[in-house]
Amino acid sequence: MNAVGFTYQICLSQCGSGTQNPTWANISQQFGAWLLPYLALISQLPFGARHRVDNLMSAILTVGSPVLAGYSMILTILNANWISRRFDDLSFPNTKYAVRILISLQQNPLRISNEDSLLSSLVVLPDNDDWWPTIADFLDYTHTWSIASVTSVAWVVVAYLLTIASSLSDVPSNINSNGQGTGSVWLWLIPIVIGWLQLSPKCDYARVRKAMDNADAMAFVATDDGVVKASDLSERRAVSIDTNMESPSSPHEMLTPPVYNYARAIPWSQSAEDVFNTFRIASDNIRIHKPVTTGATWKNANRRNFIEPSNRRGNASDVNAYCRPPRYAVRSPWATGMFFRMFVASLLPLALQWATTGAAVLVVYFTPTVGLGCRSLGYLIYGALATIVWAMLVMSSILSHYASSYSDRPRSPFSSITIRLAKVVSNLLRWGGKLVAIVNAIWIIVAGMLQFTSIYDNCYCNSSVLGRGAQYAYDIVVFDGLDLNQTKAAWFGALALAGSTSLGFIFYMSLLTDLVPIY
Repeated sequence: MNAVGFTYQICLSQCGSGTQNPTWANISQQFGAWLLPYLALISQLPFGARHRVDNLMSAILTVGSPVLAGYSMILTILNANWISRRFDDLSFPNTKYAVRILISLQQNPLRISNEDSLLSSLVVLPDNDDWWPTIADFLDYTHTWSIASVTSVAWVVVAYLLTIASSLSDVPSNINSNGQGTGSVWLWLIPIVIGWLQLSPKCDYARVRKAMDNADAMAFVATDDGVVKASDLSERRAVSIDTNMESPSSPHEMLTPPVYNYARAIPWSQSAEDVFNTFRIASDNIRIHKPVTTGATWKNANRRNFIEPSNRRGNASDVNAYCRPPRYAVRSPWATGMFFRMFVASLLPLALQWATTGAAVLVVYFTPTVGLGCRSLGYLIYGALATIVWAMLVMSSILSHYASSYSDRPRSPFSSITIRLAKVVSNLLRWGGKLVAIVNAIWIIVAGMLQFTSIYDNCYCNSSVLGRGAQYAYDIVVFDGLDLNQTKAAWFGALALAGSTSLGFIFYMSLLTDLVPIY
């Protein structure tokens, strides 16, 4: 028997514009096989915010823009690798602990202060040699593989492979409500979850806050009257996580879930470079055997790679002068290589987004009737909106940091207007990006349900009118004897595209993680 179909106009006249009545058996089977495992896997994303609504919003942002989640992840590891390499050549006590602390605080609003010689004292004084390893050890906890996370990832992978095998073995069965496109468009979630498990971000606000509070009692600062505890002078600290700022550069910077690292990366890099420069200048002075106290004589130690504590003591002015950069040095609001790392961090997440979205489009595009239709357009909308969310929020982070960095500098009336405009545009982009992410997250779930419930199973969608036009559109209703080799080839191609890109993302994250030195 040959395949039978109708032109779009005949289909409308004979069947009307309504949809096919869905069957609960098909809905539950398709939903349980293709979508439910992914929804369960969302629980394995790292959270850790102070408030549940912020954790919920981080999950929505991840689903609404996988590009943003991947970008935040890769930028985090690139920043960790960058600061580790910068500290490699320094020869000063506590540098290895400083690297560990800075990397661990990427999920928090890091603030560095040298008021009252706080940072200089923390770096130079031997009294603070216990502070660095103690806080590094406090922050040395991992949120990595567990039985629950392994089971969740394995469930999704096995369910995806089994349902793929089942659909390829019987292509004509439920061909218009088949969920292979839905399974492909969600495949990005596996490498994102695995990547965060590999990275093990320190995003538990309560735990990090406790670690910082425990270390506060151990910090000392140089004064004109000698060395005293920093807690005896004020509540300010050289290194702190300030989650109660009245006017942060971006509210997202205050939120600890790692998806918000896009907003923290720029100010974190600037703060990390401030710490590095303090250590670098002190290290340069150590190399020329210059003691902290002005006019003092360097005392050689009897041990190799050991600095006599007396060489590192001095009053507030001595400590500040010891770590002060040259007068010609200008502090840039943008850390070294920041924009290059942002560019590199964008490439693979964009590839992952559009490989999984493209795989879903391939599946439904080459399903008879071949052409752009309701299903493929739905996936394209999801990919496009996810990319737009990423672009809006990243641009918002750049503008907000620009406005924050230049707001306290002397400026002309024109510069004041520019800064205010940058702040307004940044807020609009952030609000708009969150709104689009919410809509997009809801849309991708709804798009899957529209397919499972056969809402798309009507003359308009089945005839691919969007791609073919009403004049040339047609709807195939009997598939017996129809050559489906092209459809099978497209489905295999979609599997290869989404699977290889996901595996490539996981492999790349493994390489980047291994490149960060372990002290």
